[in-house]
Amino acid sequence: MTTIAAVQGAERFPAWSVFGAVLAAAGLPIYISAPKFYADSFGVSLATLGALLFALRLFDVVQDPVLGWLAERLGTRAKRLAVAISGAAMAAAMVALFGVTPPVAPLWWFALTVTVLFTAYSFLTIAFYAQGVARGAATPDGHVRLAAWRETGSLLGVCLAAVAPTLLLGLTDRPFAAFAWGFAAATLAALLLMAPEWSATERTAPMPMGRILADPPARRLLILALVNATPLAVTSTLFLFFVETRLAAPGWEGPLLLLFFLSAAAAAPLWAIAARRWGSKAALLSAMVLALITFAWAATLGAGDIAPFAAICILSGATIGADLTLLPAAFARRMAVISPIGGAGFGLWGLMNKFTLAFAAVTLLPLLESSGFTSGTGTQPAAALTTLTVLYALVPSALKLLAIALLALTRLED
Repeated sequence: MTTIAAVQGAERFPAWSVFGAVLAAAGLPIYISAPKFYADSFGVSLATLGALLFALRLFDVVQDPVLGWLAERLGTRAKRLAVAISGAAMAAAMVALFGVTPPVAPLWWFALTVTVLFTAYSFLTIAFYAQGVARGAATPDGHVRLAAWRETGSLLGVCLAAVAPTLLLGLTDRPFAAFAWGFAAATLAALLLMAPEWSATERTAPMPMGRILADPPARRLLILALVNATPLAVTSTLFLFFVETRLAAPGWEGPLLLLFFLSAAAAAPLWAIAARRWGSKAALLSAMVLALITFAWAATLGAGDIAPFAAICILSGATIGADLTLLPAAFARRMAVISPIGGAGFGLWGLMNKFTLAFAAVTLLPLLESSGFTSGTGTQPAAALTTLTVLYALVPSALKLLAIALLALTRLED
């Protein structure tokens, strides 16, 4: 009976890919597209947007632990209802963010819609990953296999979100609005597919977050996740600006993003295989060293270097496949030991990842603007281009070196 149940659970893994794709598509536009969209369309200052994003993420310091606490205590019926409501709110907020002319000051509309979107997104992400703790423990190598399905779907969702506005530009003069409505439809489909997977977690006493932070392996994994995710947060925040101005390649943003995330999606299952063969730590170290090389290479590029940057997108995308597959799997394995319910642990995990994006926005966008950079203009001062290169390539290189050192001192359970 156990074997049959395990096989049936494995057969439903594609539903996890679809749901992961929708969540990833929700996260990408906020930090890559939304600031530039509101700066170009409504003239909102980049520094103001960065400060606002950081302030909203400070709210997560309180919100995410509460959402994790809630996810742990919901019964099956209540959890399915909460997921349905959150999914509807996330879809509606995306439409309001990109598909509606702000009825109030654009900055306040941005703040309102992003708050609703990320609250719903946070709850769904925490519940999704916490549910995966129990599902992954049901079969041998289950955490890595589930992570491969889930993160591959997530990366494919990011691919679609990255390229959709560019493709839709040929069909409509409001590509982001069309994307938002398409996202709402995809969210409904994902909710229906994933509905049978939601269930109450085992009725054990929830693990207080203080106990999770007091566990040395869990704490070290959280710190590693924070440091290792920051380079991606930096490059995600500045990607559109780097391609448009440093490479002088407007219009290539969508195809290059697509190349990056397709590479990540293709590499994710390969990293899972490598982890099973050589261990998660060896696989992650290999990926981090390759990422360091690509960041250093990006620092040498200038106007017209589209082909070399395309190669960088392929190589760096492949390294992200390892980060997004193996680190969550390692954390899930630890949660299965110390906190089988998983909600509180992944509340902390989500907070680490979102904090990196908020920190990147609040530090990088004001620095870029103070150097003389103006979004949406054809030419930029030399000092602004130099600052953009340093922030996009050299800062992530230093952060990745720190992540490599932390991983070398961290024991990963296989």
